[in-house]
Amino acid sequence: MAEMVSRQFVEEIAEEDEEPPPDLLAECDSDETISAVQRALAERHEVVLIESDEFAFHHLQESRPDLVFNMAERLSGPNRESQIPTLCEYLNIPYTGSDPLTLGICLDKSRAKEILSYYQIPNPHFWIFDCEDAVPDGLPLPLMVKPLYEGSSKGIKDNSLVRTSAELRERVGEVSRHYRQPVIVERFLPGREFTVGFIGNNPGLEILPVVEIDHAQLPRGAAPIYSYEAKWIWDTTDKPLAIFKCPADISAELQAGIEDLVRKVVKVLRLKDWGRIDIRLDEKDEPQIIEANPLPGILPNPDDNSCLPKAARAAGYSYNQLILRVVEEAAVRNGLAS
Repeated sequence: MAEMVSRQFVEEIAEEDEEPPPDLLAECDSDETISAVQRALAERHEVVLIESDEFAFHHLQESRPDLVFNMAERLSGPNRESQIPTLCEYLNIPYTGSDPLTLGICLDKSRAKEILSYYQIPNPHFWIFDCEDAVPDGLPLPLMVKPLYEGSSKGIKDNSLVRTSAELRERVGEVSRHYRQPVIVERFLPGREFTVGFIGNNPGLEILPVVEIDHAQLPRGAAPIYSYEAKWIWDTTDKPLAIFKCPADISAELQAGIEDLVRKVVKVLRLKDWGRIDIRLDEKDEPQIIEANPLPGILPNPDDNSCLPKAARAAGYSYNQLILRVVEEAAVRNGLAS
């Protein structure tokens, strides 16, 4: 199952906003990725491509696949990642990955953080601002400012790390206007940054080698965050940004602490089959959860900075083996292993 961009939607955004966000389509899978996943699946399965558009329900109902490989992000709204799995559940068609509730919770960063906090899983303190809310004085700077329900670093720019109250208000207003959604403001964690992929389900969950995002590789003067600029502008095919280190050079103690956190997050958020967890160290070098990604990016080119495929390769998986392993895990979970 692959998502392709709705041209009509993009045109409507362009008409309403003279300068739509440059990262409007950042989460949409490219033709290259869709073709790579199709080739991987075709090694063992008959593959039918279904676009996640307004005709998806009809196509699913007509084709009745044994299993849907879900990679549909859709384009807008807080429940956009839940829409295709919801259709699959309505039609009683099994699918890979997490269920609609988990996808919706993880996309809305505040809801995910509320659950993590309830289970005493460390994550940065946060505030939510709607477009009409005034940003109060006295919040503990520096802070990170993000759209509430976006991924792929959408809305996280080099100026998202704010160090003054004036910068905070300006950035909150900018994000609210451009992305038409509430804004989450988080306490900034100054330590090292990691992302950790996993495959499978408990009790056989496999945690992949830890990837470190090396802020020292960013241009001089850049904020120490994995921003839109770092992901899509400074990192190019002609001049790749060597920002990832995998496996990360960390102590056995930190490795164990990170893996323990990942297992807890997978359990309490009920993540299924695969995913990626973003982690950052605080001022005491203690790991905290930044975000859970139940629909991880899977760029096929090894030269591209795509964290989950990079970690999988470090663990000995080819790209095709990664994709097929996800199918196997979903098949077992849905009683389709035979």
